[in-house]
Amino acid sequence: MHQIACHACDLVQDIPPMPAGSSACCTRCGTVLFRAKVNSIDRTLAWTIAGLVLYGVAVTFPFLAMKSGPINQQTTLLSGVQQLYMQGENVLASLVLLTCLLVPLLQMCILLFIFIPLKINVRVNNSIPVFRLFQHLNAWSMMEIYLLGILVAIVKLAKMATIVPGLAVVAFGLLVFVLTFAISSVDTHMVWERLGGES
Repeated sequence: MHQIACHACDLVQDIPPMPAGSSACCTRCGTVLFRAKVNSIDRTLAWTIAGLVLYGVAVTFPFLAMKSGPINQQTTLLSGVQQLYMQGENVLASLVLLTCLLVPLLQMCILLFIFIPLKINVRVNNSIPVFRLFQHLNAWSMMEIYLLGILVAIVKLAKMATIVPGLAVVAFGLLVFVLTFAISSVDTHMVWERLGGES
């Protein structure tokens, strides 16, 4: 038995173990408290591992190549951040580094830290504060905004030079979707129940 407070009317109620795919509703106002997700642990781990592979490709392989006559320049995600620092845009460079590179990597590492022990039924110290950190990090991941900015830049630069998207662009674009699927596969209620914390 687990207790949860309704997000709409604040009624605290006991929730019994729920079968996968079912929903729990508030007995007072009828608001859906949560939905038990099907196969949450395996799906989250699968998406997260795929995301780490794509992240490695996105960071290490060429991102964009710009050809204009004899000039041929290649960039990577990290070199883009470095160029912003060199141009004096320290705040913008730090935001890009944090929201597009560090936070997504930290999210995936936390998911592995939480879900691998859940998969093998092992209890790990500090799992509860780490999972709380994961929930706070969701607001700081802005890869889709960065990807949109890249697409706009490609359209504008295409008039001045030939833009050749690299393998990293494809990997980064796929990573946006894969990380979204990984986060959406997390059954928060189940995690708190298994960790022994409060949702």
